[in-house]
Amino acid sequence: MARYVPDILTHRWVVISPQRLHRSIDEVVKRSSRTHKGTIFCEGNEHLTPPEVLRYGDGEANKPGWKVRVIPNKYPITDYHEIIIHSPDPVRDIEKLPLPQVKLILRAYRERYNFYREKGQVLIFCNHGLHAGASIDHPHSQLVVLPFQINLDTVTREPLNNIVETKKYLSAYCPDFSQWPYEMWIVPNNEQTVFGSITDDELEELAGMMHRALKRLEEIYPKYRMSDLPMGYNFYIYPKKNWYMRLIPRLVHRAGFELGTGLSVNVVDPADAAEAYRGHM
Repeated sequence: MARYVPDILTHRWVVISPQRLHRSIDEVVKRSSRTHKGTIFCEGNEHLTPPEVLRYGDGEANKPGWKVRVIPNKYPITDYHEIIIHSPDPVRDIEKLPLPQVKLILRAYRERYNFYREKGQVLIFCNHGLHAGASIDHPHSQLVVLPFQINLDTVTREPLNNIVETKKYLSAYCPDFSQWPYEMWIVPNNEQTVFGSITDDELEELAGMMHRALKRLEEIYPKYRMSDLPMGYNFYIYPKKNWYMRLIPRLVHRAGFELGTGLSVNVVDPADAAEAYRGHM
């Protein structure tokens, strides 16, 4: 069971989750998620994971034939913690998958969000690349549920500026309050909604916008290289009203100044970041 410890003065919380200790040994250090058939998330290795809670595609439960698969996390952070496996492909992630597959991934996000929305705050996030926090190479996202009383230390929706593109339902932009180089947000034009209420039309538009953004990032990464790190990124979906999807490229590491002050140093002006994204459209 996860334990939540508050700081009385700042109202920030820490999650004490000892069960995660085994993950760091087995999967990060030993990289034991690799098998003779690829990763434990690969098609044909369904018996190596906990039983699935959702699948899209053909075949029987916990057998090959799936396109997107959702399973409980073996090493949960919170009491409800799931893995959304993006596809049977152990290498290609969202920026390289066909658009219909991206739509299926987002459909799984919506279905699992709505399954848990009455149980707590549903956070969906993705770690792409080892330095972005991924412990298993096979592309996947995660879903965790936090109690309603927990004060999440994350930013609310930022004003719309430095626009990359605007469509009927959604807009993509690089906020002035961007904490990371080439950070980009996607937001619904209709505010005061939660992610679980997204319609099929909005979901289709989100899939396309997200797909284009990550493809552009793949081009930006080598052109504006700041380190020898391979392409990595995180994204998450804000779990409350006024939802947004926040894409954070991992071109740089956070260092002592940022950790010691809580301040972020962004070496790329958000207006220039938006221009770079628009230049690759």
